[in-house]
Amino acid sequence: MSRSSMVRTRSATGTAAEPEREDKGMVLPAVPSADDRSSDPEVWDMVIVGAGVAGAAFAYQQGCSGRRVLLLERDLSQPDRIVGELLQPGGYLLLKRLGLAHCCDGIDAQKAGAGAGPGFGRRGAGRVHGYCMFKEGREAKVAFVQNLRQAAASQPTVTVRQGYVRRLLNEDSGEWEEGQAVTGVCYKGGDGQDHDAHAHLTIVCDGMYSSFRRKLAVPDVHHPSFFIGLLLKDCPLPYSNYGHVILGKPSPVLFYPISATEVRCLVDYPGEKLPSVSSGELEWYLLDTVAPQVPPQLRTAFEAAVKHGRIRCMQNKQVTSQPLHPAGALMLGDAFNMRHPLTGGGMTVAFSDTNLLCDMLRPLPTFANKLATSRATSTFYVRRKPVSATINTLANALYKVFCASDSRAHEEMRQACFDYLALGGMYSTGPVSLLSGLNPRPSVLVMHFFMVALYGVGRLLWPRPTLRGVWLGVLLLYSAACIILPIIWKEGIRAVFFPFLAPRPRLAGMQRSAAAAAAAAKEA
Repeated sequence: MSRSSMVRTRSATGTAAEPEREDKGMVLPAVPSADDRSSDPEVWDMVIVGAGVAGAAFAYQQGCSGRRVLLLERDLSQPDRIVGELLQPGGYLLLKRLGLAHCCDGIDAQKAGAGAGPGFGRRGAGRVHGYCMFKEGREAKVAFVQNLRQAAASQPTVTVRQGYVRRLLNEDSGEWEEGQAVTGVCYKGGDGQDHDAHAHLTIVCDGMYSSFRRKLAVPDVHHPSFFIGLLLKDCPLPYSNYGHVILGKPSPVLFYPISATEVRCLVDYPGEKLPSVSSGELEWYLLDTVAPQVPPQLRTAFEAAVKHGRIRCMQNKQVTSQPLHPAGALMLGDAFNMRHPLTGGGMTVAFSDTNLLCDMLRPLPTFANKLATSRATSTFYVRRKPVSATINTLANALYKVFCASDSRAHEEMRQACFDYLALGGMYSTGPVSLLSGLNPRPSVLVMHFFMVALYGVGRLLWPRPTLRGVWLGVLLLYSAACIILPIIWKEGIRAVFFPFLAPRPRLAGMQRSAAAAAAAAKEA
């Protein structure tokens, strides 16, 4: 019998009942699209492409400042995804600073602490409370996004409109090309027709599948793995209100509460191709490879979710970008920068960038002078680095450490990381402050990362050094350096540790001329 046949037989004989599906839960209505263009200004202060977490929050803040903003979103109905499910405490504080804390109300946000496995670790590992955005078995992250969109739409100077942005515009209303100033966008409206929206400033934040990433930046995109999402029902976690990380093989498995009776499970599958779903290969992998590594308290519910539940898959991305910084345009959110979602730091970075950019734009009375606006925002991509690079490096480095390897030195590093957190005190509060986004300092991250490595070396040399222990210790330090240093190099050493020494992006001569000509035309 073939392997695929074995899988199909196994699924068929598991139960004769109709498979259950993930509950639809609370579905909020679509945000109304303001399609009446009769009151549109000739030139908007700002056009924002994408009404996700970053775009909606940024539009709300600009509306509070009295800017005329057009917020364009391809689909204003409630999204159905498994991304952006955790808001860390640092991100929540940034959300409060934006005046949007009320968007967490009414969605049954669950507090989740930090835990580890195997055996779920020790309580000395410290407790962090974040906000898991879920509601009634369905990700309330989508309800959270709808709340952000409603908040933006509530501002009288913000127009929220459904439309698919086709291209960026130049001064002649033609398609923008590198070296020109961006003057707005062309979008397909609800009537099926193309419309031009001219603006002094265009903010591109159209998410992880951005159409404009390669136009406004030079990205380095890497696909390290997939997340396979499952919903476990009536399955209490060993430590309530804690997230649980199972250090399995070949990669980690996450469990965290999403409601009083439901637990989300995310299985990481390394590589750029998933096992086939239609042939049953993915189910085979989950039941035969992952399930035996799941703790007994969760195994029955895990197997039931695999056999009868909705298996959802998402490709993880790591994106670092070198911005081109054209006059009249900026990038924000996942369109510009992404990290492995293991630590749930994506929304924290988005809200941090939103706060920073709002602070930089606030002193400007108008964005009509593209040169002045570009100068005011020229340091944005540098000033964001210490926070974003810390969260990015932590996520990407932890993922590499937590993945299993045939290397003995790597496995020693993996175990040392687990035991280091279990020491408690500063050995857990320091890493936890980084994880939560409350203390996103690159120096603290590097210090703790190499303290973990040195702790692992010390374990190898205790109680007395041996040649084998010394050799493994050297390999462990080398393995640690090979994990973190390339990540920091991609982020930019000067921008991360010495942002005041990092070069500012400058407009090319042609862009400066175009921006100056546009400013002169406005004055005339």
